[in-house]
Amino acid sequence: MSTLPTLAFAGIGLMGLPMCRRLLAAGYRLTVWNRSPDKCAPLVTLGATAVATPAELCAADIVLLCLADTAAVREVVFGKAGIAEGGKPDKLLVDHSSLEPTATRDMAAELEFRSGMRWVDAPVSGGTAGAEGGSLAIMAGGRVEDVERVRPVLMHLGQRLTRMGEVGAGQVSKVCNQMIVACNALVIAEVVALAERAGVDASLLAPALAGGFADSRPLQILAPQMAASEFEPVKWHVRTLLKDLDTAVKLSREQGSATPLSGLAAQLMRLHGSQGNLERDPATLVQMYREGCL
Repeated sequence: MSTLPTLAFAGIGLMGLPMCRRLLAAGYRLTVWNRSPDKCAPLVTLGATAVATPAELCAADIVLLCLADTAAVREVVFGKAGIAEGGKPDKLLVDHSSLEPTATRDMAAELEFRSGMRWVDAPVSGGTAGAEGGSLAIMAGGRVEDVERVRPVLMHLGQRLTRMGEVGAGQVSKVCNQMIVACNALVIAEVVALAERAGVDASLLAPALAGGFADSRPLQILAPQMAASEFEPVKWHVRTLLKDLDTAVKLSREQGSATPLSGLAAQLMRLHGSQGNLERDPATLVQMYREGCL
């Protein structure tokens, strides 16, 4: 008889689908739910069980979420037939979504008050490639015993799980991560467009700078895509970076901390998104500079 905890997962999107595949491959019994039920079909084929409501996910020991934003998480947890209705003190919620830290703390407190179910915020970094390869970086906030309880599960998804502090600390860390990523993406777009205008083959930038101080994973991923104008398939979304930059600006105001570069990045990302690019890959940022939209 298996001694593995039973798992449930809500949010079968770009990240959730490969994460669930890895959990099934590791031998976990997995129950899944998604607002669009058809997205669960590939996982059901692999042995997962689909349910009709988020509340039913709480039959599992640990419920994992990977949803679009704070509003989506609040609805799944506290909406009609939500997780709060099925939660119990022996259950644990692990949220991989990228949310506002203050909202995370408030929701965690409300969930525990209403059902006894505790919360670990565990946002991830590494994109779809990291989700598929199990190489995500996971930043967790929650009680020590709760983070350790889920560590064996999450190590099937990531190369590293770091407890950053109490509930909400994982989300603060993800905000910091996204500030670096988003600003980096915008600078890479500037660099590729400038190199092209100056007569340099921009496709050579990533290999030429590899290993130097300017090198980064975003550079190695985005610069070749930008230089080749390869924007499909979409691996992540402009709207996601914009949401996270807005969260960064809001958090900085709450904390009285100056974040002028991230504030400017939010404005540039919003401009690009307003031109019909919210659902497109951030590699499309280079078009903003090529087309003289600034």
